[in-house]
Amino acid sequence: MTAVQERADAGVRSFDKLFIGGSWVAPATDEVIEVVSPITEQVVATVPAASPADMDAAVAAARKAFDEGPWPRMAPADRAAVLRRVGEEVAKRIPAMEASFTVEIGAPAMISKAFHANASAMWDDAATLASSLETEERRTLPDGTEVTIVREPVGVAAVIIPWNGPVATASLKIAPALAAGCPVVLKPAPEGPVSVFLLAEALEAAGLPEGVVSVLPGGREVGEYLVKHPGVDKVSFTGSTAAGRRIMALCAERIARVTLELGGKSAAIVLPDADMASVAQTVTFAGIGSSGQVCAALTRLVVPRDKQDEVVENVKAIMESVPVGDPREEGTVLGPLAAERQRDRVEGYIRVGLEEGARLVTGGGRPEGLDTGYYVQPTLFADVDNAMRIAQEEIFGPVIVVIPYDTVEDAVRIANDSQYGLSGAVFTADREAGERIARQVRTGQIYVNDWGMCVTQPFGGFKQSGLGREGGPEGISGFLETKMIQGI
Repeated sequence: MTAVQERADAGVRSFDKLFIGGSWVAPATDEVIEVVSPITEQVVATVPAASPADMDAAVAAARKAFDEGPWPRMAPADRAAVLRRVGEEVAKRIPAMEASFTVEIGAPAMISKAFHANASAMWDDAATLASSLETEERRTLPDGTEVTIVREPVGVAAVIIPWNGPVATASLKIAPALAAGCPVVLKPAPEGPVSVFLLAEALEAAGLPEGVVSVLPGGREVGEYLVKHPGVDKVSFTGSTAAGRRIMALCAERIARVTLELGGKSAAIVLPDADMASVAQTVTFAGIGSSGQVCAALTRLVVPRDKQDEVVENVKAIMESVPVGDPREEGTVLGPLAAERQRDRVEGYIRVGLEEGARLVTGGGRPEGLDTGYYVQPTLFADVDNAMRIAQEEIFGPVIVVIPYDTVEDAVRIANDSQYGLSGAVFTADREAGERIARQVRTGQIYVNDWGMCVTQPFGGFKQSGLGREGGPEGISGFLETKMIQGI
């Protein structure tokens, strides 16, 4: 047991050690991260803040595990057996992870359950893929020469994740990295580290070899230190486009491999024949669910001009009926934003929308009676021009903008007129039309008459929404290098 204190009233544990190379060890400094709950604005737990010295120790352990240890040299099926044990250990801890996530980030129970529902399955999926992983193949050249194509683990992987779904995001990255044979150094965000330490306990219980996984929470500076570390071969990052741009630049300095899953401003194209009331149910929660703190959220509703009022009234009614409050209370659908700076950011964009001339339909302020906690009302803007900042920039809050169009071609143009391309949706009674339009939208995932985040298949973005894919065979391939051998 590595916790120094149980806080039953908060559902969050404090930790006094870091998980380095598979063992709980004392940090190099006495600096700590105070975990502030966005519900109470009070410190609910403390964990060690990783320092450069701690990162050096973790990378050294991973480097030794890769260069000398058994993990990269194990048969894929043997690695798969270990990954299945991790999945079993994760499943045991999901209730504690959910409770911690609710208090750390402010996610209502229904959101916390959804975010953790697939965490265990991600390990099983990676194990299944690892079991069938083809690491060698023979090819015959036109002149009859035979060559062998070998797929090898890329090396030590640095994984950097945000706070809005730490266990699921970590699992989506670590599991395929391990399946490929790569040791991992994970740096979670300082806002949500406790649930990730519970994941570390699951990894410890599963019995991975020494050095294969480390978990070290910290801020931007220690993250940059890890990215620049010469012992790291591959960086996998999820976060904002601005941060991703910086990480890509740092990786470019030494040609380090990099996968980036970044921001989004996903569009829902609503065709004239769609059932507007049904569409409103889907798009509202696809836009404001988890207080809008989801990279793939549908935050732009692109609707026929003569249907705008109908869509707006339906979405407005739903927004105004959504229970907003303490996420620990039964029935709460929308909790607070994760941090004070996040609330400030969202409120700033609401002011921008008003200044730009968008029509505020509902929301725009703080809920009455919630004077403590980082709450913002579900907010809807209409009569939005796609050139407005609230239509172009990722707000990462419970804000949806409605953009009217005149022709279907115009709708596709609006959807594609964005620096982002992560997710999207098309709503129509004509399935063939839905497919035709879905194929025209430049985005990594798109749904017809639905929305979600499928992470068992390639997930990632076009344009400034990222680089590379996670999930499915593509997720593992990002942690492999390809080599040709002739003469054997």
